[in-house]
Amino acid sequence: MISYARQTTDDEQPAPPPVPVDEHIAPAPRVSVQAFCETVETASAVQAAGEDRRLGKAHLKIQMGGITAAIEAYRTAPTPNVIILETDARSDILAGLDQLATVCDAGTRVIVIGKINDVTLYRELVRRGVSDYIIAPIAPINVVASVCGLFSAPEARAVGRVVAVVGAKGGVGASTVAHNVAWAIARELALDTVVADLDLAFGTAGLDFNQDPAQGIADAVFSPDRVDSAFVERLLSKCTDHLSLLAAPATLERVYDFGTEAFDSIFDTLRTTMPCIVLDVPHQWSGWAKRALVSADDILIVAVPDLANLRNTKNLYDLLKAARPNDRPPQYCLNQVGVPKRPEISAAEFAKAIESDPIVSIPFDAQLFGTAANNGQMIAEISANHRTTEMFLQIAQRLTGRAETKKSRSSFLSPLIEKLLAK
Repeated sequence: MISYARQTTDDEQPAPPPVPVDEHIAPAPRVSVQAFCETVETASAVQAAGEDRRLGKAHLKIQMGGITAAIEAYRTAPTPNVIILETDARSDILAGLDQLATVCDAGTRVIVIGKINDVTLYRELVRRGVSDYIIAPIAPINVVASVCGLFSAPEARAVGRVVAVVGAKGGVGASTVAHNVAWAIARELALDTVVADLDLAFGTAGLDFNQDPAQGIADAVFSPDRVDSAFVERLLSKCTDHLSLLAAPATLERVYDFGTEAFDSIFDTLRTTMPCIVLDVPHQWSGWAKRALVSADDILIVAVPDLANLRNTKNLYDLLKAARPNDRPPQYCLNQVGVPKRPEISAAEFAKAIESDPIVSIPFDAQLFGTAANNGQMIAEISANHRTTEMFLQIAQRLTGRAETKKSRSSFLSPLIEKLLAK
């Protein structure tokens, strides 16, 4: 997609486009991508894009030489699913593409990176079947968005936002937070949502939602060849009009040792059918658990205000932020704040150590949370107007990018002033 910025001269070095970290970009499927670059800067950006989680399944190869090298390479070799071409402003882009078309297989998609910002050129490129045109210099996220955009329909881009919730330590209430946030997303934001309980041995989602389904996520993870939208739909347990559950068996008849990619097919299928997927990730550090966190669109770490949780939150935050450089940083909340007679680390100290503020600090309320857990209900069902219910809604809005912007009024004269300014 061409950018309608002003023209730049050869002597100017425009900055790369801003990185839209809040934009939801669906991951690319297993495709082959080959890039032919003219400059080291572009090659580095494409290489960095290949390390992004959304291109984790794509096989990327980078060569130098631009269109000329691409034409020579494909004279005797089949073309990949996607070709990325960088062209110099002085080269004849259209003539090169016409020559490439003679050796290019049908179905191959082409992305062009160039310095010429011109609508007429863009139209000629589209006429020749070019899928996208990016103005150089580029940032890695521009390549990620372009490649992933080739395989997702525009009307489906809002579908499949994955939110992963994990505890910084065992027993911090991460599952309770995950379930109540999912409830808020479904009930208050009216988004079709599924809760996937990934703690197959000890998961509590079935108890919290008062559900006892005969089938669940274990049936999918142990039968990966059967996983498709129809199969997963049969495994879902309906909780409300907008909320479904992919429950864990919570039994110990078998050992749940999984490979790194064990849940990939389930998540991919859920992305195609559900606007929001909340992953209840157990507190463990395995290949599949790390992959689930890194590949999520948004991450929430739940911690209680003590030293071990501070250390673990810091470690998780730093690792996940480094592993996802083109995404929003992970977010965290404090839970069980204000336990009587328990020394606590303040939210300010957490914020100073992690260099980020918690979304909320959820107060300890043994009566409220205990009643909800024993009744198989959400906090909002027990007390709709409780401040904790508002906190779960606040978390839901932040994680889904649907935070409400409320106009602040400095005084009772504000409405009158706004009317006068509007005239």
